[in-house]
Amino acid sequence: MSPAILELVLVTVVASSIPLVIAALGELVTERAGVLNLGVEGMMIMGAALGFAAAYTTGSTIVGALAGVAAGIAMAALFGLLTVALAINQVAAGLALTIFGVGLSGLLGAGFVGLKRDGAPQLNIPGLSDLPFAGKLIFGHDAFVYLAFALVASVAYWLTRTRSGLAMRAIGDNHESAHALGLPVRRTRFLAVLFGGACAGLAGAYLSLAYTPFWAPGMTAGRGWIALALVVFASWRPWRVVLGALLFGGATVLQLHAQAASLGLPGQLLSAAPYLATIVSLMALSIGVRRNGAAPAALGQAFIPPR
Repeated sequence: MSPAILELVLVTVVASSIPLVIAALGELVTERAGVLNLGVEGMMIMGAALGFAAAYTTGSTIVGALAGVAAGIAMAALFGLLTVALAINQVAAGLALTIFGVGLSGLLGAGFVGLKRDGAPQLNIPGLSDLPFAGKLIFGHDAFVYLAFALVASVAYWLTRTRSGLAMRAIGDNHESAHALGLPVRRTRFLAVLFGGACAGLAGAYLSLAYTPFWAPGMTAGRGWIALALVVFASWRPWRVVLGALLFGGATVLQLHAQAASLGLPGQLLSAAPYLATIVSLMALSIGVRRNGAAPAALGQAFIPPR
């Protein structure tokens, strides 16, 4: 494989991993607060639909990205109202949110199926973007890619170096003790849920505005579920989310090259390879997660303030 082809493959791997990084990062914050939101797929597909609709109507990628974020926040607010305010079962509410998002996105995006627009512009720095091998890999992506890595760094710093981040982690580990210490448990959890929704909506908008770019029903193709798995894969640590997303992105790109090479294997098996790689990775890490107790202790537990 020539350096030029290898560079192209690596650029493609990074691009395919970005929606997973953004969505998983939002879910990581949500789970660190003690809330399990299984509705990531529904929030992503809504972000993809409304993001493309807004961008196509206005001609602005920025407006489309903001619309995707707003769609994710709106879906997350509904989930937060049910689970944080009303203490409804989080698993049932998350599954319902995904089903609702998939159906509603198909309805709202019906008029935009088959339409195309220019993708998000890529960064082009004269002299740097043309460097051999590393030029396009480092300086040739769109703004979504750099925003994703900036979010990872910001969340990692916030969770470990700030008072509010440590307080949220305390709430995720023991909400009753946190409440006794005067921490606003429900408000913190609701804000964490909104952040997770914003990230999921942005991840969906990236798919329809930059990665493809067009809108089609079901275009998230299970990425929301993979993002949920990546949080476990990363042991609830932001930088490990990037590694897991690159692993899945690499498996996705390699299976496409394998199909193009006509290896004689069934196409369905090759398409399932990225998901099988994720399952194997999760199985390999499950023992370590149980041993280290990485999961927030109060994850999935509803908090009802004592009267």
